[in-house]
Amino acid sequence: MIITVKLFASFRSGRFDIKSCEYPPGTTVADVADSLKLPQGELGIMMINSRHVKLERVLVEGDTLALFPLLGGG
Repeated sequence: MIITVKLFASFRSGRFDIKSCEYPPGTTVADVADSLKLPQGELGIMMINSRHVKLERVLVEGDTLALFPLLGGG
């Protein structure tokens, strides 16, 4: 299945901004993060089709997954 992955802020460094990728059925948000070598502890906001989701959410054909790192500062 084809999923559009959008990376933001520091996650883009050495990777990409937006990319269509093929994943097997049953792929979760955690699986995508792992395939991109994004530490799960650094994931902040995760959205599928502009809705907040958790790591265990299963993606379906045509989804758009946006991944934002944790924000620091004060």
